[in-house]
Amino acid sequence: MDFVKTFCYDPTQSLADYGTDYSGPFRKKKDTEEIFQEGILRLRELQNMMYAQGKHGVLIILQALDAAGKDGIIKHVMSGVNPQGCQVKSFKTPSGEELAHDFMWRCFKALPERGNIGIFNRSYYEEVLVVRVHPGFLLKQNIPGLDHVDQVNQAFWETRFRDISNFERYFSNNGYLVLKFFLNVSRKEQKKRFLSRVNEPSKNWKFTMADVNERQHFEQYHLAIEDMLKHTSSDFAPWYVIPADKKWFMRTAVCRIIVDHMEKLDLAYPDPGPAHLQDIERARIMLENEKE
Repeated sequence: MDFVKTFCYDPTQSLADYGTDYSGPFRKKKDTEEIFQEGILRLRELQNMMYAQGKHGVLIILQALDAAGKDGIIKHVMSGVNPQGCQVKSFKTPSGEELAHDFMWRCFKALPERGNIGIFNRSYYEEVLVVRVHPGFLLKQNIPGLDHVDQVNQAFWETRFRDISNFERYFSNNGYLVLKFFLNVSRKEQKKRFLSRVNEPSKNWKFTMADVNERQHFEQYHLAIEDMLKHTSSDFAPWYVIPADKKWFMRTAVCRIIVDHMEKLDLAYPDPGPAHLQDIERARIMLENEKE
């Protein structure tokens, strides 16, 4: 199955055209286990080469409505990656310091170094999703000329979309791979997962009333998400709309898409060069001749 081609966002389609429970030719979790494990092993190898080479970097952005499975993606897909070469940042309500800067400042600080995989659990895209559904949040950002929510219009959001795309082009031009995943969970499945958090004591810690309150804006979020996808998916920073009702398939799809893109990078272990090879040979002789 070509996961990249299947789930890459197509601007001629609406978000409603992307099924939430699709799993291709696979019917059960066991059907994807071999593919998933092969993907994890390949991702580990690619990440090791990238870390050693130190030229490229990867930024993975995970966006979704609540309970779609972002944390599970990080836990399972990245299970084989060397922690030294992977960094995760979760973005929640902005602090006072963050609000005193431009809307992307806090994300700039968390960008991965060359050789590393950086994962944003939510991202600067919250500024065109949560903030769009709740435009009152903009008033806390002290934006010149913006004194009332009635002043926020489509042109405002399109300016933010352009700023985001310009940044992603810049980041891509500097050798970074930018991959963006929208985990597409249905309203019905979200309800099921929320009830699980409420009814199972071991999951109570995941539950917040804020999640249920935001659920009341489900349709508004979908409209905002569709506009975001339309304006910010590009060749250098594509969006992938991943069915999220079946977690096992979602994780397999994300893993394979990351691997497929990283395989296209010019990754290789550094060439040690003649001088270093001579040092290696001398070290080998010294170690083999060393008396116990």
